[in-house]
Amino acid sequence: MTRLDKYIWSIRVSKTRALASDWCKAGRVKVNGIEAKSSREIKVGDLIEVRKDNINYKYKVIDLLSNRVSAKEVDKFVENITPIEELNKMLKPKESIFLYRDRGTGRPTKKERRDMDSLLSYLGEDDE
Repeated sequence: MTRLDKYIWSIRVSKTRALASDWCKAGRVKVNGIEAKSSREIKVGDLIEVRKDNINYKYKVIDLLSNRVSAKEVDKFVENITPIEELNKMLKPKESIFLYRDRGTGRPTKKERRDMDSLLSYLGEDDE
């Protein structure tokens, strides 16, 4: 058996093991549909869901790992079963909104802040 955070790092989903652990603490990682701690033991056949960059990646555990492997060998240990709809989110262009304020006008008032927030929510730029 292997720890969840170590497995996520080993199959190259996260750059560091600490980052994988932070994702688990934040509730971004599920095993078999249940939020999991980083210390959870992974078994062959488990389904791992990872929310990364607003995309829900899904993986099926084929074999266990004890160390990080090269990118070419990852397919021997995990099967990527992420739905195509989720992968298409990467192709969607990211629009950037820049709200301009004249220099020297100071901080926005409450009304100006509400107007900016309503504009951003109308355009779909809400924070999660």
